[in-house]
Amino acid sequence: MAQISRRTLIKGAGALATAAMIGKPALAADKIKVGFIFLGPIGDYGWTWAHNKGREAIDAALGDKVETIYVENVAEDASAIPVIRDLAQQGCKLIFTTSYGYMDQTIQVAGEFPDVKFEHCTGFKRADNVSTYNSKFHEGRAVLGTIAGKMSKSGTLGYLGSYKVPEVVLGVNAFALAAQKQNPAATVKLVLIDSWFDPPKEAAATETLINLGCDIVTTHTDSPGPLQILEQKGLFGFGQGADMSQFAPTAHLTAIEDIWGPYYVARAQAIVDGKWASADTWDGFKEGTVMIAPYNPAVPADVVALADGVQAGYKDGTYNIFTGPIYAQDGTLKVKEGEVMADADLATIDWFVKGVESAS
Repeated sequence: MAQISRRTLIKGAGALATAAMIGKPALAADKIKVGFIFLGPIGDYGWTWAHNKGREAIDAALGDKVETIYVENVAEDASAIPVIRDLAQQGCKLIFTTSYGYMDQTIQVAGEFPDVKFEHCTGFKRADNVSTYNSKFHEGRAVLGTIAGKMSKSGTLGYLGSYKVPEVVLGVNAFALAAQKQNPAATVKLVLIDSWFDPPKEAAATETLINLGCDIVTTHTDSPGPLQILEQKGLFGFGQGADMSQFAPTAHLTAIEDIWGPYYVARAQAIVDGKWASADTWDGFKEGTVMIAPYNPAVPADVVALADGVQAGYKDGTYNIFTGPIYAQDGTLKVKEGEVMADADLATIDWFVKGVESAS
């Protein structure tokens, strides 16, 4: 594995490519290169940390056949294009771009390198050499909402999000609907900070939610900063992407854990075997891509049972939080009683459910 900073990669791609061929045994030249583009630092202990664990799973499973390299802190704008392109020019045969905002950039570079395979996380644009993959995070949000709806004393819950993209909207709605199943009067205050990873902004937004009366806050941003604020205030919250309990042992009730390793290993193995094909993958609890971290002892036994029931229901197909009736913020009926929203509609959702209130 090689770590490459974004700046070094852009300035020295040619030198790196030359150096890669010097002083290595013949076996190294036979290894297939697999590249990763990361949104934040691998030490964010959230989204990027979880993706990097998946990259490490490739190293562990296929170490004698592949070499993984990664670039962290890559912005979701046009500046990502030369970074992705450089990985292809360095000889990567498979490149994972691990955030929604890399979608158009991935498609553009894929068009320039038809013999390179690309995998874009949480997007929907595909090509013969571009696959998309995602995790049903909203299933985990339903577990968190169930816990929050039962444990909140105020009935006012906080949701700290990044951008108004389908993944986030879906998570907000799943959290709110699940909370309202336990407490029909529950409301969700929503703050969007227009960033996935910005600890100071995350902390400030958490303070805002607390000041609005939220006694439980869930985060759809990547640092443990919000949980540390909740720890100081004696309130509760949930981790994002990974178990963050080490940063807030009292406040952290549980977390959605993103398990990317099996998918990454399978797709890398497909390249090794010459069997890779473009596909769209969206897995959840049933496939093990979504998991729930250990519960804080503060979660009562009856609430644990409810939360476990949600997980079991998703695994055996008996539970779906997006079963009607479901109303939009303005009271419009969006899903009739007994009907279940299709995955295609969930993947493009752009409206919030009744009880979600903007706090920004």
